[in-house]
Amino acid sequence: MKLDRIDIKILHELQKNGRITNVELAELVNLSPSPCLMRVKRLQNEGYIDGYSAQINMRKLGQTLTVFTEVTLKNHRQIDFARFLSAVEKVDQLIECHLVSGGYDYMLKFVAADIGEYQTIMERLTDMDIGIDKYFSFVVLKSPIVRSHMPLTSLFPL
Repeated sequence: MKLDRIDIKILHELQKNGRITNVELAELVNLSPSPCLMRVKRLQNEGYIDGYSAQINMRKLGQTLTVFTEVTLKNHRQIDFARFLSAVEKVDQLIECHLVSGGYDYMLKFVAADIGEYQTIMERLTDMDIGIDKYFSFVVLKSPIVRSHMPLTSLFPL
């Protein structure tokens, strides 16, 4: 399926507000409601929209700790990467995992209750013998900019 500028704009608007009504969305993308709804359903069916979720205000719930962790593996065979990923994907506090280029292998993002919980997680992972050679932790002090949407209209100008 080839996307046009209206499809991109629909995706752009939906990622900012997944609860928008079809009538409001249609107005924002300059379509009538029926064709707009057909496009949204097509985007869903084609897998461009994975789902809808609520954005939770974590500060309202209480104090948490965000930690970025650089991980270097001892070995770099396919089985080593698979073993590592199999173990870390089971950690609920791990919210992002990226294989990266540079001086280390993975960049992980954890959200934990506190430093003690994070340290327990890392001790458990290193004790599991999943190939971790070393890791470096970067505790987030403040997050002045956090966006939950991608800049679709500038990434994919049509």
